Amino acid sequence: MSEDMVIGILKDAISTGILAAAPILIVSIVIGLIISIFQATTQIQEQTLTFVPKLIGVALVGLITAKFMNQTIVSFTERIFAIIANIAN
Repeated sequence: MSEDMVIGILKDAISTGILAAAPILIVSIVIGLIISIFQATTQIQEQTLTFVPKLIGVALVGLITAKFMNQTIVSFTERIFAIIANIAN
């Protein structure tokens, strides 16, 4: 196993992780930003106000994009197994 192969696998792992987590993270950030702006304009500093909308948004996005995230992770796993099979030969 060469150094270039290891670096390529690490790049692929990081990009797969970012791609799989991106939908949930983006929705969480956007909802948090909207709620923060709302809290700043109304001066309501309730901590639970940010938790419930984020939880609902993340759950909905998780349900909607579950198939995409699963396919992304499974395809990465298949690529890793293919690399392992080629190393054994």
